[in-house]
Amino acid sequence: MTTQPTPERPAGEAKRGRAGVGPFLIGTAASFAFFAFFPGLPHVIDWGAILISLAIGGLARWIWLARAARKHADPG
Repeated sequence: MTTQPTPERPAGEAKRGRAGVGPFLIGTAASFAFFAFFPGLPHVIDWGAILISLAIGGLARWIWLARAARKHADPG
């Protein structure tokens, strides 16, 4: 399933939305790995760890998209 550009959503915005998937998955996987393997933590993935991992993935996506928008808005 691909995201198609519409009059309300130009092609550039659709491309940026797809580009945010990678940072989300990397952030989520990295935080899962932290909770699973860091010494001293209980080696159990519970709902709190899942929710925090998803939040970290969302934060990584937000940072990536904000950085990309700033990079493309800068003329120099």
